[in-house]
Parts: sequence; structure tokens; C-alpha cells
Amino acid sequence: MSAATIPALAAAALAILPATPAAAAEVSGAELSVFWGIPFVGMLLSIALMPLLAGHIWHHHYGKISAGWAALLVLPFAIAFGPEVAAGEVWHIMLQEYIPFIALLLALYVTGGGVLLKGTLVGTPLVNVALLALGTVIASIMGTTGASMLLIRPVLRANAFRRRKTHTFVFFIFLVSNIGGSLTPLGDPPLYLGFLKGVSFFWTTTHLFSEFLFCAVLLLAAYYVLDVMAWAREKAAIPDTGAKEPLRLEGLVNLALIGVVVVMVLVQGAWQPGEVSLFGQHIGAERLLGVVVFVAVAFVSMRLTPVALREANGFAWGAILEVAKLFAAIFVTMSPVLAILRAGEAGAAAPLVALTSGPHGEPIPWVYFWLSGALSSFLDNAPTYLVFFNLAGGDPIHLMTEGALTLAAISCGAVFMGANSYIGNAPNFMVKAIVEENGERMPSFFGYCAWALVFLVPLFILVTLIFF
Repeated sequence: MSAATIPALAAAALAILPATPAAAAEVSGAELSVFWGIPFVGMLLSIALMPLLAGHIWHHHYGKISAGWAALLVLPFAIAFGPEVAAGEVWHIMLQEYIPFIALLLALYVTGGGVLLKGTLVGTPLVNVALLALGTVIASIMGTTGASMLLIRPVLRANAFRRRKTHTFVFFIFLVSNIGGSLTPLGDPPLYLGFLKGVSFFWTTTHLFSEFLFCAVLLLAAYYVLDVMAWAREKAAIPDTGAKEPLRLEGLVNLALIGVVVVMVLVQGAWQPGEVSLFGQHIGAERLLGVVVFVAVAFVSMRLTPVALREANGFAWGAILEVAKLFAAIFVTMSPVLAILRAGEAGAAAPLVALTSGPHGEPIPWVYFWLSGALSSFLDNAPTYLVFFNLAGGDPIHLMTEGALTLAAISCGAVFMGANSYIGNAPNFMVKAIVEENGERMPSFFGYCAWALVFLVPLFILVTLIFF
């Protein structure tokens, strides 16, 4: 795919949109039964089971299968509520959620793939811990996606000679792609939504630092023990690298472009000039500008980064295309599930919502932590955060003061437990795709969940007992 293909794809996406406004009323989640969640469950099971049971079919046709599950939701929806309503709902999801999401992901994927760490880097336990710790720290500065895209390829190269390395990529997702993003609104989309709702920029830094440090230190310690055990069994495989070459970064222009992306994200929170209308849907002008800037950043990165550097970095388009196709279907099929949750006590999830409050209506922080976390493990963690933020009252001033423990529980649940499955947070699947694209093995969907069950769930139980 050439650099010119990026804006061409964006133009094509706009060209296929309906030519008339989707004058459709939004369907309330209170009107929907749990059966509307069946296509989403089918989508999850396809991602989980088909690579194991029908790998050849899945790898060649996952796009068609994903589109099939989306159609299985949209067509009955059109019959039940009318074609205009169905078209309006899909366009709403695409414009408000998917296009900004994939544009940001594209910018970070392309710029991260244009930074090359050269020099002698051997994946010893200490080197690997240092790389994971570095990624965990910078994830709150440049986002979990940016940090993941920047460091996953150096980690792959450092460990290329090793036979036992799956645990490294799993803990990379735990730490860099999730836990590390908990200290600022730049770190993870749920916290950014809180920032847009009025939560002060450094509130998460001061109120989630203890939880972040606790999880990061324990996970890094557990990883180090595992890696030392694996290293002891394969020392003979260490390659002879000859004279050590000092570490240096190439493609520094991409670090500046990542800075542009970070600044644009901040601008979207501080500058809100009003809404514009596109085919019957309204979107903030700042969000539309963000999409343009993110696509432009990707284009500039492709033009300014030497092809040889990207080749040396193992850059390819397969991972981003896979994420784009799968998450398009995920966003569409999970929309009724989120709508039901947003309906609160008026929706089909009322028994679940009722668990968040005590007998006198007081919030129960540890329940918020586990409910927001459990749902963030399989739904998009950003809207899930927003559901529970509003369920807790939605007043940022109250939640930052008297309700601080509840807001911390919601924030930690959404950010931390996004690590429980490949689809809990976008960088998870991106890292998986890049690792597999480089010829390395990753656990299956359920295999990864088993890793989370062993290492993350006990950790989150400790977090509950100590903090919530």
C-alpha cells in the first residue's frame, strides 16, 4: 500500500456514504431486549473459535464473516424499526465512533512503524523488563496505542532469537497496552472521555497513581520471574552479535508527528467551536478536524520516512487492515448492548445496574470497579466508562471530591480490565496482529483470557481489597 492510498481510502469511505440525510430518531436502549446482543456474541465467538476450528477459512475470509455478523444485526433492525432508522444508527456509529477511532489508530500505527531503534538489543530478562517498564511509563504520555506501536517492534527484534517468548508479548499487552495508560487522559480513551466531561487533567495522575504503581510493580515482578525461568532454559541460543552497536533512534520525524497527534487530542478537549452536520448526523468540528489531522499525519509519515527504514522495522499493512475490518463489525454489533446499558434501570440490564448501589442509594465502589471492568473486557472500554460515569451521577465536581473513590473505581476498572481479552482495548488486538504478522505465535482468544485469569484476576482482587 502506497502513501497515496491513505487519503484515497478516506475519500472512498466518504464516497460510499448515503447521499441523503439519515433523518432517523435514535432508538432508546429501553426498547431493546437482550436478544439484540446475539450478533455481538456471535462476533466474539467467531474471533475466539474460528482461528482454532477453521483457521484457513478465518484468515482468508474474516472480513466477510465480520460483515455477516454486522448484517445480521442491521437487517433485522431495519425490519423492526425501519430502514431509515437503521441507516441512521449505522451512520451515527461510523461518524461518531468508528471513523475518529480508526483515524487515530492509523496515525499512531504509521508513525510508530516509522521509528526504528537500532543497535545491539538482546532480549535478556533485564532488557525485557526495562523495555516493558519504559512502555508502561510513556503510555500515559503518548497513549497506550502510541506506546504499543512504538515499542512492540523493538521487543520483537530483541527477542527474535528466543524460543520461549510468548509470555513477553502477553505481559506487553498487560502493561504497555493497558495498565500504563492510567495516569493521564492521554493514556487511554476512557480517561479522555472523563476529561471531556469535566474531570481535571491531573486528577487521574494524583488519584490513580497508587493503583497504577501497585499493578505495574507486581506485573513486572511476575514477568521477570517468568522470563528468568525461560531464559535459564535457552541460554545456549544467544546469538553471537560481535561488537556491540550503541542504541540509536532513526526516523525521528515520526516522534515529532506523534507529538502532533498528542497535541491534536488535547486540542479536541480544549477547543469546541460547535457542531457540523454530515448526512443528517452532527459531529463536533474539533473531532472532524482531528480525523483530517490524523489522516494527514499518516500521509506525511509515509512520505517522509524512507522505505528502507520501514522494511528494516518489519512494517506492513496487514495488522491495521485486520483491526479496521474486525472493529468495524465490533462497533456496529456492540451498539445495542451499550444502548441497553445506557438505559440503566429502564433497560434489560436493570438487575445488573441495581448492583451498583447500596440499600440507601449510596454507590458501592468495588462493584463499580468490577462491573465497569468486566464489561470493558469485552465491550469498548471508552463508552463503558461513560455508562458508569453517568450511572454514578455524571457530575465531575462531585465525582472528583465526595465521589472520588467511585470515580477511581470506574477509571481503574475501564483501563485495567481492558487487558482481560484481546478486544478489551484496541492496542491489544493490534499488538497480537503485529506479532503474528512477524511470524511469532500468540495465544488463542481463550488462551489469552487464561493468561489474564491467572495473572490479572488475582491482581484485581488484591486491588479491590486494598483500594476499593
